[in-house]
Amino acid sequence: MALRLPSPFLAKMKSLLGENYDNFMKSYEQPPFAGIRVNTLKIGKADFLEISPFALAPIPWCPTGYYIQEGERPGRHPYYHAGLYYIQEPSAMAPVELLDVTPGDRVLDLCAAPGGKSTQIAAKLKGQGMLISNDLHPDRTKALAKNLEMYGVRNAVVLNEEPERIAGAFPEFFTKILIDAPCSGEGMFRKDESMLKYWEESSPLKFAEMQRDILKSAAAMLCPGGRLVYSTCTFSPEENEGMVAEFLSEHPDFRVVPVDHSEFFSPGETDWMAGQGNVKDDVLGQLAGTARLWPHKVRGEGHFMAVLQREGELDLREAEKDQAPWIQTGRLGHGSLAVSPRTDTTRERKGKSALREERPGKLGRGSNGASRQQASRRSGGDRQSNPISLDPFQAFIQELYVKLQGYPVVYGSHVYVSPLPEERLKQLKAIRPGWYMGQLKNERFVPGHPLATALQADEAARHVSLSSQDGEAVRYLKGETLSIPEERVMCRSGAEAKGYVLVCIDGYSAGWGKWQSGMLKNEYPAGWRWTSV
Repeated sequence: MALRLPSPFLAKMKSLLGENYDNFMKSYEQPPFAGIRVNTLKIGKADFLEISPFALAPIPWCPTGYYIQEGERPGRHPYYHAGLYYIQEPSAMAPVELLDVTPGDRVLDLCAAPGGKSTQIAAKLKGQGMLISNDLHPDRTKALAKNLEMYGVRNAVVLNEEPERIAGAFPEFFTKILIDAPCSGEGMFRKDESMLKYWEESSPLKFAEMQRDILKSAAAMLCPGGRLVYSTCTFSPEENEGMVAEFLSEHPDFRVVPVDHSEFFSPGETDWMAGQGNVKDDVLGQLAGTARLWPHKVRGEGHFMAVLQREGELDLREAEKDQAPWIQTGRLGHGSLAVSPRTDTTRERKGKSALREERPGKLGRGSNGASRQQASRRSGGDRQSNPISLDPFQAFIQELYVKLQGYPVVYGSHVYVSPLPEERLKQLKAIRPGWYMGQLKNERFVPGHPLATALQADEAARHVSLSSQDGEAVRYLKGETLSIPEERVMCRSGAEAKGYVLVCIDGYSAGWGKWQSGMLKNEYPAGWRWTSV
């Protein structure tokens, strides 16, 4: 059945597109395009192409993105649960490519849920630098945290904050900022018909108010020489070129970095802006360097993007100074962690007391982290009278062939490794302050699911690989106990088969199990389990 598009929307598009309007309308007669993006944190692109269960065609603006055929169900394959790819609308892959993230960047994804662009950024960081992913809506941050965990991201923090509060904590801090702004969603009508229910003729102006405030906060957080990408999935010029024009007029230290226009990237709509009569010529000229993806010109939905550069030079020495240190376990006394080479002198002076329960913000569950009931107020939370021993955690980590980079953060009995010292997160609502290691329980350490999903098979003391072909992997993902003979448990030299085992699917990590006497007890979290028939 054909979409019933609102008449005010159609009238506006006809005015905007002119002779291209008929071609634009024909795009609604076509089904939306689907895509997946290879998660290079877990598998190389060439390796994935060799094992891909789908027929793939490359997406031209994303080197790790591929179209999949209509009718494919990539969410119902074990590789999805192993985090080998992210299911993403093809046009939505473009903004992160324009952000030009490189390893070592300090990146903020300001409107991040459900996490597709954050996982794309994380893959480009390659575990170096840091990613702060934020979303204003508490419920949406749950999906955001889960996606970062599923895709094996080690160097990310998830916040649930107002942009201006983050700006107060991180002035001129980030080298790259992505704003995938909340918008009227006109570009997604074909893909998600339900968005039509929420659209009104006044929607563009309503969302423009939000976008204006978000851009203002983002400008305060971008360091000199940094890059900001502003994107929307709407056609409305008020939310796109109009918003960029207003921003440039108020921030003369920013300029548009022109996008190379091609058969895919169309230039920004300057004719509409010129008709407004209040845009300066120098700003109008820059707007031509913004980009649009039109559904009648590309195999994807509608998208707008503007690349904005702040004047100045990036201070690489500052970036190096902010790089998180390596953590060395087992080098200090009982219940301690060493931070090397730039040990925090305050932490060193306090010793064990620095590892007491200090909860600078609200901590959400993610997958199996501390629950919200355990979370503290923004004031900094309560302190335990006695420090908790980290010896069991250190003993477990010493069995792994993994180098931990970051700062140890302990919330109650839950252990994280964060790309930021906990002092930087005080007064902010941190849903996921870093890579979740696990929980200390009764003088033992229970490894967390996110620790498993971010490991490679050869980093674990013992691992077992399940086949994606014979139903074995699906049985594990459903939470079943499996019969696994000892010879299938691959152990590092000196390790016995009994104990926590990294469970892999065709060699790629998916979660934990506990092996004993030929049986693999399932440790896959209940909330993550395979529910498809």
